[in-house]
Amino acid sequence: MSEGAAISGTRAERAEIALASLMAAPVTPDRLRRVLEQVLVFAGAAFAGVYTPGDDPALLRLAESAGLPRTLYGLRDCYPAAGSSPVAEANRTGRPLWLGPAELAGGPDARRTPSPAFSVAVLPIGPAGAGCLLAAGEHPGGFGTDDRSCLELIAHTIAVPVPAAAQDTGELPEDAFSLSMDTGRIAVGAAILRLFGIGREGFDGRVETLLARTVPEDLPALMSVVEADHMSIGDRELEFRILRAAGPPAWLRLRGRLLPGGEGRPARLVGTVADASTLRSDVTDVARVQRLAASLATAGTVKDVGRAVVAALRAPLHADRIALAELENDRLVVTVLDPPEPEAWPEVWRSEWRTEWPDAPVRAMPTLAAALRGGRARIWPAGSALEPALGEVGPGGLAVLPLPAGGRMAGACLIGWDRPHDFAPDERALLTACAALTGQALLRAHAFDAEHELVGMLQRTLLPRRLPRLPGAVAVARYLPTTAGLEVGGDWYDVIPLADSHVAFVIGDVQGHNAGAATLMGQMRTALRAYAAEGHPPDVVVAHANRLLLDMETDLFATCAYVDVDMESGTAWCVRAGHLQPVLRHPDGTTEILATEGGPPLGVLTQAEFPITPLRLRPGTVVALTTDGLVESSDTDLDAGMDRLARELAAADPAHLGLVADALLTGAHRGDDVALLLMRYDGMAVRPLRESWTVWRVPEAVRHARRFTRRTLRAWELPQHMVDAALLVVSELVTNALVHTGGPVRLDMSLVGRRLRLAVADSSPRSPVQPTSIGWEATGGRGILLVEAVSAAWGTIPVSGGKQVWADLVADG
Repeated sequence: MSEGAAISGTRAERAEIALASLMAAPVTPDRLRRVLEQVLVFAGAAFAGVYTPGDDPALLRLAESAGLPRTLYGLRDCYPAAGSSPVAEANRTGRPLWLGPAELAGGPDARRTPSPAFSVAVLPIGPAGAGCLLAAGEHPGGFGTDDRSCLELIAHTIAVPVPAAAQDTGELPEDAFSLSMDTGRIAVGAAILRLFGIGREGFDGRVETLLARTVPEDLPALMSVVEADHMSIGDRELEFRILRAAGPPAWLRLRGRLLPGGEGRPARLVGTVADASTLRSDVTDVARVQRLAASLATAGTVKDVGRAVVAALRAPLHADRIALAELENDRLVVTVLDPPEPEAWPEVWRSEWRTEWPDAPVRAMPTLAAALRGGRARIWPAGSALEPALGEVGPGGLAVLPLPAGGRMAGACLIGWDRPHDFAPDERALLTACAALTGQALLRAHAFDAEHELVGMLQRTLLPRRLPRLPGAVAVARYLPTTAGLEVGGDWYDVIPLADSHVAFVIGDVQGHNAGAATLMGQMRTALRAYAAEGHPPDVVVAHANRLLLDMETDLFATCAYVDVDMESGTAWCVRAGHLQPVLRHPDGTTEILATEGGPPLGVLTQAEFPITPLRLRPGTVVALTTDGLVESSDTDLDAGMDRLARELAAADPAHLGLVADALLTGAHRGDDVALLLMRYDGMAVRPLRESWTVWRVPEAVRHARRFTRRTLRAWELPQHMVDAALLVVSELVTNALVHTGGPVRLDMSLVGRRLRLAVADSSPRSPVQPTSIGWEATGGRGILLVEAVSAAWGTIPVSGGKQVWADLVADG
């Protein structure tokens, strides 16, 4: 083949050769499916199906299909023959219908089209009323001229045979089975019973009897085949293991198809089961295309697409390396390399290895740029003169597959061989078919990745960026978003430092996985932090949050666990609102799932009570708070999950709390969000000194407060200059409280190390205002300026309907 030659021959010519080969072969039950697979290869369709009149002539039923599941495109198993659907119209008139995005946009099913480029072709397969061929895929301008020629050729070739497996002959072949989908009764051949180690006389005809012999890990995959809800019309293939009386499990291969039911006849799964160890590989290139299509249908990310392409092409083509790259603003960004080691790739690639994998401008590889502009697969044999960035990828041969999708070029796939490789015609057809499927999947996955990153960014902004440093404790938190789709979760956690060496630890979960749940989560986290900062006790904080959620008139509810810890004494108070119990790891290594009292979830009951459970923490105690995503799943009971968490926490080393959190998350079920908050209570090395004084509203009130302050600070042995500054601050703050507010006034003093805090609390929520300027004639307003001048810091915080004005003084080093 000459340098840079494109794959030769028109698609219609290649399709005619392939169809002639299929029709010349002996008639087999799967011939119709094999013919339909040519629609995927030569017409660029993602789904192909044949609809024919069944037992009920008023309905056109799907007799056979190939490609992606029909449900992805909103297609049905049957259509009324007298209806207005394209299938019914083509069947009645005997004329083909070519429906591109423009025609489908005005149709009754416009809302069900999966993408703006979705196109459908429906062609009669004989005289009017005999049935029709339907092809669907992503073609921005509809099916083109070459596509239509191939589809017309295939439609004329199709003759719909009754599958041999569907005929009730009364005697099954030895390796065959027939399963009734409504009753679960199954007829099996003698060879299958021998494989399962069951005698004919001991078999009760129930499918559950055979499933009981399956290795438990393989049972979910097998159930996805034998349950009708998980299948569409067409072939299925699966390898699974069964338990034997002696020796290791045996591998079996199941090949089956779901046959639709008719009037008075249930749907049936029919097929064969054979010993997988005795089977030789007979997978055709068309089958590989179909398997790739099935893999790409479930590929959620760009890397998933790359892994599916590598699995479908590298081994069958005996290639030495495959690279998949996206095209982003005229730069080729590599997303999947196989093998992944830099040493396996050209030197010029390694020089661009700035991130996880390289990226480079397309203009640096002119041969590749030309292939992308042409939009067709290009093949270069061994010894072709190529730039080093391409030639060293495949010195024995190189294939470049442009990946078109949605009217633009999504990227490219490079396949290289080290030893000279001869490109057979079937390999070229395989590459062409895979390129179209991969491009569409890459475009979908790129959009998925972008949206997933947006969801992750939203989630990260709603959670604390970092946890605060705590007096006498260490806290770590972990959050794992669900991997099921693009849903943002409602799990949250928070650590809230409070007055008097108290710290609140909060974890919660809003019902649902959507933007509404995430928004509500952010509101609840903010509300709990605000109520806690006001100085309310834990039960009042949670009760206020419950009332707030009810006032929002949302249909969602939330669960929450709130633990207030006094870092000085090691006492704690726990309040639960429908949430999981905390787990304690005691200093001796034993663990305990706390039997704390709990109230209902937030947002459920107006008159709800949230009882407080007192706790006692010794130095070295670890408190674990988590959401149900860590301990509960579809196959794990909540109590069993909590017991597992307690065992794993007991076996962990609390000295490295971050490693403990990572270990607890290992193997977490990713079907739900997971939030985990761990706190190790160490006890405060230096306990604060505290004193309080109630200021009575008498003429000598300020003098009494100053005298109490002087006596206390001298007992604490503070230097005289610090005492003088403290007396000035107390005079100003107490005077302001007495003059500008009513109700009780309290003076609090605390000394932590060399930092003295003076705080005056009153019943007015109005904060003192610092004047912007004071004239010489002013008689007031200088008090706050004096406090600011002598203090290291000052401020005000709300406290139980009033406020507390505080000022910090720091002793000289």
